[in-house]
Amino acid sequence: MGNTQEETRTTGTITISSAEYENLKQENEWLNGRVRWLEEQLKVLNKNHFGSKHESASEEVIGQMSMLFDEPEVYAHLEEIKKETVTVSEHERAVKKEKVFLLDKLPENTEVVSETHELSEEERTCPVCGSVMEPVGEEIVRTLELIPAKIVVHEEHYVNYACKECNGEDTEEEIGKTQFIKTPHVPVVYPGSYCSPAAAAFLMTQKFVMGSPLYRMEQDFMRRGLELSRQTMSNWMIACADAWLVPLYERLHQQLLLADIINADETELQVLREPGRRAQTKSYMWLYRTGSYAEHPIVLFEYQPGRGSKYPLDFLNGFKGYLQTDGYAGYDALKDVTHVGCMAHLKRKFHDAVTALPNGKKAGSAVEGEAYCEKLFQLERTFKDLSPEDRKQKRQELAKPVFDEFLAWGSTRTASSKSKLGEALTYLHNNGKELSEYLNDGRLEISNNIAERSIKMFVIDRKNFLFANTPKGATASAVMFSIIQTAIANHLEPYLYLKYVFSEAPKMAAEGKDWIIPLLPENAPDFCKVGK
Repeated sequence: MGNTQEETRTTGTITISSAEYENLKQENEWLNGRVRWLEEQLKVLNKNHFGSKHESASEEVIGQMSMLFDEPEVYAHLEEIKKETVTVSEHERAVKKEKVFLLDKLPENTEVVSETHELSEEERTCPVCGSVMEPVGEEIVRTLELIPAKIVVHEEHYVNYACKECNGEDTEEEIGKTQFIKTPHVPVVYPGSYCSPAAAAFLMTQKFVMGSPLYRMEQDFMRRGLELSRQTMSNWMIACADAWLVPLYERLHQQLLLADIINADETELQVLREPGRRAQTKSYMWLYRTGSYAEHPIVLFEYQPGRGSKYPLDFLNGFKGYLQTDGYAGYDALKDVTHVGCMAHLKRKFHDAVTALPNGKKAGSAVEGEAYCEKLFQLERTFKDLSPEDRKQKRQELAKPVFDEFLAWGSTRTASSKSKLGEALTYLHNNGKELSEYLNDGRLEISNNIAERSIKMFVIDRKNFLFANTPKGATASAVMFSIIQTAIANHLEPYLYLKYVFSEAPKMAAEGKDWIIPLLPENAPDFCKVGK
């Protein structure tokens, strides 16, 4: 064709212009990319929904590790794992441990009720000689009795006294007045209500430890003949939290800011009645906790309506230390801290990239990336029993060269940013410095799993109560959850600890004593501790 005429392409019997051809070509490439992305998402979703949640290394990853690293070390680790399993008809199961009977290990204060069964004199008459048989031993049958929570009304009688002799005759002003005194009342946890320390502790434990929503508790009480509404239960818990748990929470917050290491995470929470916001708007529960080497662990939750950087900036104002997160950019605004990354998040991304590979293709950069991650975690398992000082030394000697090689390897790999492999490589590139920070201090962990495990307890409970009704309720829930999880982290039985706080705090406050520090979880008496 001449220059004045538009070029055309002929495919079969269809003739299109070059411009149309290029448009179709670009659209086809986009659609193919979209199909590949959707296939990756589907494979990862199916694996997460139906498969194991543990990102265990596949045979391909183990094979890649033997090529990248010292082969005897890799398989020595596999032999350690295999020692814990036995093969039974083409599948593996854990080796049975020595059986421990249920009733052989009970709390020290467990009540034992004994009952002796005997035969009458007539029933134990010898059928041969007719004499009465004597006891020669006994058989003991033990059973475990589980008694549901009892409903008890506790009455406290305060006696009033009057003087029947003087009748107020000592002074002119007192003539005709009877001298009268009252027995002082013991301060209560929630004045003007029927709430007791035991009731408040029970309701909070059921909701925030056992995950039982208030409507289920209301139904259970109704079946027992007690008309205790969910509104009343909610009022009791919020009032007790405001009066006695918030001061503890604020003190723990001050102590947390003095820690050397803080792990943080956040998760969604829906609040129905928040002024100026739709019920479907996402709110967040933030989690801040001390590191694994803290002498007295602190676990604090904070409700906020959003996920912006201003929230951790405000909560962690004054903190100067290590802050370990999953790499969320909202924490980057904190400038006076040393940011530490989470290798578990990186490993998970490479694991998803391996999962998303086409069937029959289990090789390439995705497998190599996960192999590097697996090697670093394998080394970390060998350091777990070391002191922080020795742990740092071993990390610098053995793990740092692997990590440096990993970073260099990642800088030479490319992939579409929308693919699973691209996401993993981008995460490695953007967070390389933070991910390597754990190598510099033996008190740091290779991952942020300690925070994820803490916030998981809230996520499990959220599946039961689904949402909070008001911001005030969400804030109160954060406080209650914080005190309970801090108690559990300090090896306290949450019900006993809460009952102790609600019993002692009102009395100490009425006497003008500083009750906050003595009632912190770290100062709880022995009877609040697990197994005591």
